[in-house]
Amino acid sequence: MRVLPLLFAVLVAAPMPSAHAQVATSAQVSPPAAPEASPELKARLAALPDILNGRGDYDSYFAANFRAAVPKDKFAQMIQQLMGSVGPFVAIERVTIVSPWEATLDVGFRDAVGSGKIIVDKAEPHQVTGFGLSSLVARAASVDEVVKQIAALPGLTGFAFATLGDGAPRIDAARNADTPLAIGSAFKLTILAELVREVNAGERHWDDKETLDGTQLPGGAYVFYPKGAEVTIRELAGKMISISDNSATDILLRTLGREKVEAMMPVVGVADPARNRPFLSTLEMFKLKGIAGLDARWLATDEAGRRAMLAEVDAAPVTSIRTDLFRDGKPIHVDTIEWYYSPADLVRVMDWLRRNTASGPGAEARAILGKNPGIGPASAGRWQYVGYKGGSEPGVLNLTLLLQGKDGSWHVLTASWNDTTKDVELNRLLSLISRAADLSAPK
Repeated sequence: MRVLPLLFAVLVAAPMPSAHAQVATSAQVSPPAAPEASPELKARLAALPDILNGRGDYDSYFAANFRAAVPKDKFAQMIQQLMGSVGPFVAIERVTIVSPWEATLDVGFRDAVGSGKIIVDKAEPHQVTGFGLSSLVARAASVDEVVKQIAALPGLTGFAFATLGDGAPRIDAARNADTPLAIGSAFKLTILAELVREVNAGERHWDDKETLDGTQLPGGAYVFYPKGAEVTIRELAGKMISISDNSATDILLRTLGREKVEAMMPVVGVADPARNRPFLSTLEMFKLKGIAGLDARWLATDEAGRRAMLAEVDAAPVTSIRTDLFRDGKPIHVDTIEWYYSPADLVRVMDWLRRNTASGPGAEARAILGKNPGIGPASAGRWQYVGYKGGSEPGVLNLTLLLQGKDGSWHVLTASWNDTTKDVELNRLLSLISRAADLSAPK
């Protein structure tokens, strides 16, 4: 499945030293004075609204190396996509000076606020060498309002915020909590769960090595590894979760065994596991959606017939997949060929992982889940721990968070969005989930 993109890349040609870096020489040292913006930084901040609205002089505003990395047309496309998700630019709502040449800022749009930074070159002509937004948070006064905004999105949506404890999870806010929806790469949580079960049982160890046998793989880090190369289970699991590497996923699924992963679905709380059998690898999914004729035959048969087809699907060469698969942004079999979990299913999956990674060998998986928090640093900073897995393809988006409050309480926040007619907007749902994470953090 496709990797969820960053909102913006913060591109910095020559990072400026932090104005706050210092060495304390005694307990009597006074705190440093707040830095002041240089006139050049002030001028670039004043001109930023015109840049965002497409009226400024892009070539004179940004330094050459920034323009090389982000050409004007690409920048304009990113801004257009962003505003298509969260509405037009409104104002620069907050500026915090980090040094005379650097500031963090909040950029206000109609429906959300983006947080990021700007860096100006010390040397003339003092162009911008770094600019980007690292997070986007919706405008909503309560979790209930977040749910209402999610409900208003086109297509089919689901949402759940739950509190975890010794018993069954308590759903505190929800929309279509029991409705199975396509979740993209969030299916990889079940593979991780089976791995945790095996590690905790002593059947497998994180340092165990898997030898690559040359079997076909989807895109990812291991596609070009030579046959016979060895890679640890820990590395595979880390890449599967933190960067959603599809090749690592398929290697792990084959290593653990499809049947064992299928058997884990009811264990972790998936209410309708039959809908996800046979449990497909990512490459099998790509082939079913990208090789003419396979999809119709797959959909026309039952589970036994589909299992019989797997040998044919696996034997089909990767080169048979149409080269433009997913590139046109059009949904393909979103409601018929996918992995389907309800928001309540994902709450239970994350709760199982929480319980089984609290200590012992399985604790490694909790660290793996926490490598990529999925939400921006300000939202993540409201929590003691953030574990994340999401999934995305045209017409499919899921964001699922395992959260521990600074008071020690545990929660799950998850949302899915499916549309069979057009692609969904990552930035819009991400901004809403980020706001829900802000609002639900224990005080």
